[in-house]
Amino acid sequence: MSDEIPILLDTDIGSDIDDAVALAYLLRQPRCRLLGITTVTGDVAKRCACAEVVCAAAGRRDIPIHAGRSAPLVPGPGQPEVPQYAAIEAMRHRRDWPANTAVDFLRRTIRAYPGAITLLTIGPLSNIALLFALDPEVPLLLKQIVSMAGIFYAAPQDREWNILVDSPAATMVYSTPRAPHVSLGLDVTTKCKLAAAQVRQRFSVSPLDVVVKMADVWFQRAGEIVFHDPLAAAVIFQPDLCHYEDGTVRVPLDPDTNTAGRTFFTQGTVGRQPDRVAKTVQMERFFAEYFKVFA
Repeated sequence: MSDEIPILLDTDIGSDIDDAVALAYLLRQPRCRLLGITTVTGDVAKRCACAEVVCAAAGRRDIPIHAGRSAPLVPGPGQPEVPQYAAIEAMRHRRDWPANTAVDFLRRTIRAYPGAITLLTIGPLSNIALLFALDPEVPLLLKQIVSMAGIFYAAPQDREWNILVDSPAATMVYSTPRAPHVSLGLDVTTKCKLAAAQVRQRFSVSPLDVVVKMADVWFQRAGEIVFHDPLAAAVIFQPDLCHYEDGTVRVPLDPDTNTAGRTFFTQGTVGRQPDRVAKTVQMERFFAEYFKVFA
């Protein structure tokens, strides 16, 4: 299709369920040309397996999947567990994922499509920080970056998990000269949620029928799904689902684990960073966009 959008997805699928929910959307979105998936933090091989099973359920075993960085760049909270792997462990999937191939795959793919790729990050930014450090030209060879990351309009002491897990990596990414960068923070994404009963009712078609098996693990400790990552995926194709403000995002490098991982946004043309932050979302329009691709 002439209006296809090439996308690279960097994800910590297997912890919070919304990563798998976002991947299912991308696999069914007709305008998405998913060039590859990279996994980050903790047991990245199990995360690769989770991504593989969802792709297979959509009939897409052709999509490259690569394991990335397991640990934060410096000692930090990390995210070692992959609880949703238990739901897919008995399903057919690869078990011999080579270690640390993600960053090189990202670098080669971005250089093969200069100025064309949207990089969608829905996990900690460890892979992306390493990529930007190893090849400083790559951040400017992207068309855009879209991230589910941060909190921009709440109290300054509040912190978002993707930033907190590896805050030095987030500092590196947000301070690097790069392509236009859209960030969707918890201020906005938390408004898009469905109760477990609604999810079970609506997740009946492929690959959502596999995702709901993973969601059953999630529902053991939560009664709903918040569509953080699916919203980040959807605005790539329907940017007007959200209202944005332009300015500069900062993630200060803070050695204090009690305050590290905070994100700050200054509106207006401050500094050199091309940051855009979502401020509001049209929730009903988002859910219409999300589910229409499965119709």
